[in-house]
Amino acid sequence: MEPEIRTLVDISESKAALQSQADLTLERARWAASVFQRLDRERTQHIVDAVARAAHERAGHYAEWAVEETGFGVVEHKKLKNELTAIPFVDHYRQEDFVNPVVDEARKMVRVPRPAGVVMALTPSTNPIATVNFKVLMALMTRNAVVISPHPGARACCIDAVKTLAEAAYAAGAPDGCVQVIEQPSIPLIEEFMASPKTSVILATGGTAMVRAAYSSSNPAIGVGPGNAPVYVDDTADIPEAAKHIVDSKSFDNSVLCTSDSAVITLPEVDKKLRQSLKQAGAYLCDEDEVERLRRFLFHDRGFNVAAIGRDAIWIAQECGIRVPPKTRVLVAPFNHVGIEERMSREKLCPVLGYHVAKNRTQAMSQARAMLRLMGAGHSAAVHATDPQVVLDYARVVETYRVVVNAPCSQGAAGLQTHLAPAFTIGTGYFGRSSIGENIGPQHLIHWTRVAYNSDESVRFGDYQGVDPGFDGPLPRSPSDGVPGAGRETSQPRSARTAPPRDHGRDDGPLDKRTREELRRIIAEEIRNTLKGGL
Repeated sequence: MEPEIRTLVDISESKAALQSQADLTLERARWAASVFQRLDRERTQHIVDAVARAAHERAGHYAEWAVEETGFGVVEHKKLKNELTAIPFVDHYRQEDFVNPVVDEARKMVRVPRPAGVVMALTPSTNPIATVNFKVLMALMTRNAVVISPHPGARACCIDAVKTLAEAAYAAGAPDGCVQVIEQPSIPLIEEFMASPKTSVILATGGTAMVRAAYSSSNPAIGVGPGNAPVYVDDTADIPEAAKHIVDSKSFDNSVLCTSDSAVITLPEVDKKLRQSLKQAGAYLCDEDEVERLRRFLFHDRGFNVAAIGRDAIWIAQECGIRVPPKTRVLVAPFNHVGIEERMSREKLCPVLGYHVAKNRTQAMSQARAMLRLMGAGHSAAVHATDPQVVLDYARVVETYRVVVNAPCSQGAAGLQTHLAPAFTIGTGYFGRSSIGENIGPQHLIHWTRVAYNSDESVRFGDYQGVDPGFDGPLPRSPSDGVPGAGRETSQPRSARTAPPRDHGRDDGPLDKRTREELRRIIAEEIRNTLKGGL
């Protein structure tokens, strides 16, 4: 049988088909965004609240589905993350006004909100549903349309979740098409979406290759780098409490959050008590032989062993031939130095925690800084100490934009157990070769036109009381000619809208059970690339 030969005509037609598919979806989204921007704050908040409730109600269902489909994490922890990225996330921004013009009489200025338009949002396999909730709600808060591109490893659960949120938004009064999902994502198709002039901004959460592709797309992009959080335990810390926080953090969702602790760094005078406290909190301290077994299992010539991602400590120990107590939550792997040759000082998206004893406080902070220069620059770090000077010194030394104090790093840096903004996209700033250093939020999906009057006191500032903000302007023309969903009547009252019933059964589409493990290994190559380098 002769091999199939693709001609230039075939390739051209294939590319044209992909461009057409992307163009239809984005045109529908662009129209929806135009209509959305006619809605006032009350109607916008009504839509956001309805979608948040829908996300909260199905948090457990999608947690189970995500773990089953991807093999990553812990159901009850994913349920918690799904819930926290629903109603609590909306409540965090409830007092923020991303809709109305802001009048500053003292400076004779008016700020007019300008939503991005169409947000292209890529989601990872490690935190799939929480990231879908997070990005959809951010877009809706700022009256943007969003197109979700799910990671193929979490495709089925993400498609169903996006459709659930889209139906809730439409039923609450959102324009049809403001929340969409790419149901058959492929690299060429996603490239067409990212490069299209109809895409306003790309919100990329995932592996290094994907983030780089977003930045090179010619469209504005918000991307992030990998984590590798060092955790310094000072001699002024409450040692038992610090150990509890560290184990709680590293075992949370089997350490798939990029904000999770990578290695503990401490002092000789703290070492013995900290080891004892870690054991009491559910950690297992490995000896030299066991650490070497972990190294061989976790790190291969091609990078990190993706089979270990999101697995529990007992499973990893069994794979390495290490006997541990049945309630072990974290495996602690001591190592002697930080550096490129010590693989335990790199990011590990599993409950294996590096452990290093420095000679003194100065060296401990320098080693934490070295870990982040090796990998995870700009991301996150943690410190357990009661001396404010120690905390401030540590924050000045480490090159990160989040330093969590006396709290679990996983949950703290993500804003789940601190007052940082709750986020599942963590800006790594200039240290991490990114444009944003804070936790990503809805404020990053909107810009403001500033209307500035002459500063001369003789020039009168306008009276903007009662001025029409333009929420009921002309209705943009609806897209047609084959755009999915274009036939829906957007102008009907909210009370008349009902989303069509849909079967929420788990349909994995073309993926059968036999290929799931193979797919998991192939897809996780993206994560392996992240763990090998960074941005």
